[in-house]
Amino acid sequence: MSAYLNTRVSLYASRLWQGENFESLLRSPDAELPDILAERGLPQLATGFGSHDPLSLEQRIIAQTLDETRVLIRPLTGEARNFLIYWTARFEVSNVKTLLRGKMTGERPAALLTRLTPMGSFGRLDNQELAHAEDVGELLRRLEAGSYAGIVRHAKRAFEQSHDPFNLDAALDRGYYEGLAQRAAPLEKCAGPGFRTLMGNLIDRINLVWLLRYRFNYNLPPAQVYFLLVGSHYSLTGARLRGLAALGSLEAVLAELPQEWRARLAAAPDIPGVFAVMDRVAAEHAVKVLHSNAPAISRAFAYLLLRERDLRAVRAVLRGRHLGLPGADIRLALQRAPAELM
Repeated sequence: MSAYLNTRVSLYASRLWQGENFESLLRSPDAELPDILAERGLPQLATGFGSHDPLSLEQRIIAQTLDETRVLIRPLTGEARNFLIYWTARFEVSNVKTLLRGKMTGERPAALLTRLTPMGSFGRLDNQELAHAEDVGELLRRLEAGSYAGIVRHAKRAFEQSHDPFNLDAALDRGYYEGLAQRAAPLEKCAGPGFRTLMGNLIDRINLVWLLRYRFNYNLPPAQVYFLLVGSHYSLTGARLRGLAALGSLEAVLAELPQEWRARLAAAPDIPGVFAVMDRVAAEHAVKVLHSNAPAISRAFAYLLLRERDLRAVRAVLRGRHLGLPGADIRLALQRAPAELM
């Protein structure tokens, strides 16, 4: 198992993009872009390059991610396999959000189904049945009885209390990442410290960026902010997050972070800047794990994190080009792009 997976990960690692690859994608004529994408291991994007449909682009990026994950899980069993399969479930959680929004706005089932991302063998939902649910309440009840009951249960309760679409989305996100952390916990004992740091960087970044957005962009009260964060045993523990949520400014929050993050984020001017720094730190660690002799599951997860980061950047370049944005604006987007695929 380890030999196959390590070999496959090493082969895939050669597909990761460097700065000059993004510059080439940014500067080259349209006619050359499909070849550039194909050469960098993105055939799904190369064959559909001509489409200007943002949904189509997003779906092709996800299809590429699922294809590579499908190959990496072939030799895996048990907790390692379950973890990587669950890692793909965030795309189906996005489908759940689309279904719920469609029901809230009265969208017709046929139109709603066209906006869902195909999950192939990773799919656990009966989209046809769910799209034809009578209303949001029935849809949530059906979801609660299915594969994502653990994710949906708290979201259903949050929606019943407020009927606020934001609370519903935020509770689904929280439920997904808490499920990911639960599945990562047993692997942290056998996959080495590199795996734990990969997870810690991911959950700490999600929690801190969410906390800042909820508190200072959306002006939510501290108790609600804390409720919407992911339970964590990493650097930003639950107790620390509760204290941070009570603070009154971005600067105050950054000043109370653990020393390691406080030093790195001291110059971050805003919330996108915080994300950019934490994203870069996580990527640097993932590169180290990928090129180390860490257990195969750690190297595979590091690769998937880095590949997703590449795909966010490729998406930013392609969208920017389609919109006719200046190169300088696209480069800025590459540095500060939010983790929308998470």
